[in-house]
Amino acid sequence: MEEEEFEPQYPAQYYTKRPNPTAILSPLYDVTFKGIFTQETTESYLALQSFLSAVLGRKVIKVTLKSNEPATETKKQRRMTFDVSAEFDDGEISEIEMQAKKQGYDYGVRAEILSARLLSNNAKKGKKWDAPKVFQISVLNFHYEKDDNEEVTCYTMKDKSGKELAGKLNIIFIDLITIRKKLGTPVEKLTPIEKWGLFFSYVDNKEKSDYVSNLVKSEEGLMAADKIIRHMSKADSNWFTQNSIYKAECDRNTIIYNAKKQGLEEGRKEGLQQGLQQKAIEAAVMMIKKYKASPESAAKDMNAPLELVLEALKKQ
Repeated sequence: MEEEEFEPQYPAQYYTKRPNPTAILSPLYDVTFKGIFTQETTESYLALQSFLSAVLGRKVIKVTLKSNEPATETKKQRRMTFDVSAEFDDGEISEIEMQAKKQGYDYGVRAEILSARLLSNNAKKGKKWDAPKVFQISVLNFHYEKDDNEEVTCYTMKDKSGKELAGKLNIIFIDLITIRKKLGTPVEKLTPIEKWGLFFSYVDNKEKSDYVSNLVKSEEGLMAADKIIRHMSKADSNWFTQNSIYKAECDRNTIIYNAKKQGLEEGRKEGLQQGLQQKAIEAAVMMIKKYKASPESAAKDMNAPLELVLEALKKQ
């Protein structure tokens, strides 16, 4: 179906710089999505506060950004990175992610693992068992289940009768495919989460600019998000970063596929690690040479070891 093939107006794989003076980055790519909510500016906090309020269906008063790399509990535990992590109101914690495409694994399992880690990392030390409520929020550009027609689906722990356990662990899926069916609806008849979903989907679409403009004017948080993304879109470096991350993910998938095809588990692990690292180093070097980024900044953005980036620069 056409819905399943929805893509931004300027797909990341084609553009290493801004294609024209009015082109807008798409929030459907997680690096841009993250950029809206993590600027540590008044506009960014206002956007995050507004989005959380829309998702939770209640007014969120106070928001504080947290590290998006939660600590691991053991040396062998896999490190995870969240797109956006925030604490709000009475210590409640949210982790927010954008997922543009369905991957070859059960996203529900991933969400449960992320939410469990989030709850465990924020449990309070002491004799009493206590922890703040945590919310794993995923904005999905696909149906989690094929027959899913709900705009927002909430999961928590309940018994067979529907009685909730403690309510500490909460998973929320926002389905952009379903929300996009509301395109063209008068803005005043849209719910807050519908406005955000349509904004994420169409802010970069020139043909929908008048409609998006009306969405933005209807809500302060959307006005703030729109201001941020338009400012981000002016920098060629942001388009380059979006392109580099997209290609790195494609390379990663290719490495995994080839390793599985050969049936070499050890080769898979070693090849994946080496291949990803080499692509990250190459991307960092290109950022330094083409966009005059500092080695430290480029290495951090591309998740590449600084010493190997510096070594690669010497060989140029």
